[in-house]
Amino acid sequence: MSDGAAGLLAPEAIRLDARARGRDHAIRVCGQVLVDTGAVEPAYIDAMLERERSISTYLGEGVAIPHGTSVGRDLIHRDALAVVRFPDGTDWDGHPVTVCIAIAARGDGHMEILAELAQVLMDPVRARTLREATEPGQVLALLAPQETQEPQPTEQEHPV
Repeated sequence: MSDGAAGLLAPEAIRLDARARGRDHAIRVCGQVLVDTGAVEPAYIDAMLERERSISTYLGEGVAIPHGTSVGRDLIHRDALAVVRFPDGTDWDGHPVTVCIAIAARGDGHMEILAELAQVLMDPVRARTLREATEPGQVLALLAPQETQEPQPTEQEHPV
């Protein structure tokens, strides 16, 4: 497997102390991080807002994954992620959101990213760590490919 999500996330694209006055403002904050890191054109933010108007990018567990429409792909310079944490939370259509993971992907690479993010969010400990992260290194470690270890059989699984 590739570096996946961690490979698309530059440390300077992690903001852990942001504030937002609601969903659209949070999307603008996330999009601006992608602009500031040179991943997208400023107009990509409008594509992110348009996507949100057509279908919510709220995932649950206090996490949203704003991204642009397919029309916005021409505004992307390179595939990238931005992780923006809102410690005080922000209202996302009635859901409290504390972490936004903004995605800029020209092709279908975002599908692998979404699968990796789902793995993080399905693990309550990793999801909580993401929501409470205070250092960029914590976020990068969470999104790094997990080492898979073969489970050791127990005596109960293999009776003699």
